[in-house]
Amino acid sequence: MSAQGAPHEGETVGRVDRARPQVVVVGGGFAGFYALRRLQRKLPPDGADLVVVNPTDYLLYSPLLPEVATGVVEARHVAVSLRRALPRVRLVLGRVQNVDLAARAVTVVQGSGDGTVSTITLRWDRLALAPGSVTREFPIPGVPEHGRGLKTLVEAVFLRDHLLEQLDLADATPDTVEGRAERAARLTVVAVGAGYTGTELVAQTQRWLRRIERRWSRTRAQDVHWVLVDVAPAVLPELGAELGRLALRLLRRRGVDVRLEVSVASVDETSVRLTDGATVPTRTLVWGAGVVPNPLVGRLGLPTHRGRLVVEPDLSVAGAPGVWAAGDAAAVPDLAVHAGPDGRPDAPPTAQHAQRQGTVMGRNIAASLGVGRARPYRHRDLGLVADLGGWDAVAKPLGVPLTGPLAKAVTRAYHLYALPSTPNRIRVAVDWLFQTILPPESTQLSVVRPDDARIAIAQGLLPPQPPAPVTEDLAHDPSD
Repeated sequence: MSAQGAPHEGETVGRVDRARPQVVVVGGGFAGFYALRRLQRKLPPDGADLVVVNPTDYLLYSPLLPEVATGVVEARHVAVSLRRALPRVRLVLGRVQNVDLAARAVTVVQGSGDGTVSTITLRWDRLALAPGSVTREFPIPGVPEHGRGLKTLVEAVFLRDHLLEQLDLADATPDTVEGRAERAARLTVVAVGAGYTGTELVAQTQRWLRRIERRWSRTRAQDVHWVLVDVAPAVLPELGAELGRLALRLLRRRGVDVRLEVSVASVDETSVRLTDGATVPTRTLVWGAGVVPNPLVGRLGLPTHRGRLVVEPDLSVAGAPGVWAAGDAAAVPDLAVHAGPDGRPDAPPTAQHAQRQGTVMGRNIAASLGVGRARPYRHRDLGLVADLGGWDAVAKPLGVPLTGPLAKAVTRAYHLYALPSTPNRIRVAVDWLFQTILPPESTQLSVVRPDDARIAIAQGLLPPQPPAPVTEDLAHDPSD
């Protein structure tokens, strides 16, 4: 069956050629993509059949999602086509629901917007698990219904339209006591999580609104109240104390209300209540409080560490012959860090580590098929970067702290380097150029339904909801 074909319920899809082993990769994110790219390069055409199971036909370059949410970068330009980049790989659209280690098979669930769901079974000789991560949700009343994430293209596009809509509605609110209260709530944005997602989104969106504020007659960018909340004592802790303090100082100088060592107690349609007792009236809650491994990991029955699949230094899964794992869903020993009293830490769940783990995983799977030699994963971080909008950024390339325009240049150069597709690099670079010399885009497309942008649906934790039926009153003629 081809990747484009319509599978039948319960259909078993075996090998394309039974004489060749089949390598199935679960997940087309950074780890899965780079594993397949290495396998595609190292294995001869008759060495193995390569299959990837992914819910979309693209690799999402997620570090640029804040720029998608602000309209700086076109959404499709951060989506790298799997079919174009991996021509030897068979793409099966869907999500792996179950892995049968004894039978060496995975069950794939395929769904569509109309609610139709089907399943197929894929056989494997080698299995690479790279399902990635999902937004961390806590059992806080109201967050699943009213919180919005920023981990998918759907969420990024929805957030952009939602913010524009709230400012449009606030601008049209009547100048009455009730109207002023409603206006203030619509002009308040609460972002939870002062890591990369929350900090970059707040900083970049604030600067973007300053450039498009002429869109409104009664509202200016300075009227928007930004609240950044985190239970941690610092902003951007991944970049270290010094750059974290600089970022915090910059945000507060811009007027961002940063509240550290505070969390969310509950959420409803009109407000967010914090653990310090404060209540913030708002219509916008952005939830970026970290990530957790894909729920598939918990269904495997294999050892985990802090929710991530335990693997050996060569990324093989102990006790599961023919299985490897990498990326956000794997607890990979960080051999580049000296072991401390509590043992060697795991590599952090970053795109940079996932990319390089994927390459090593592909190499080691090829070695298991007789091509090349296996090796353990060892990589020292090249550094981390954070874009804060305008000419502001903080970066730490090779351990050297940078701020301002130089950090901005390093940040953009790193993103262009890390994008694994030359056409996408060119398109993103052109987007940046146009945003420098042309007025920024400020149109509201309204192409994403609010229900589809809920964290659980957008990230595949729940099946998509079918659209509501459209009814027409045929007895009424509008021309009457």
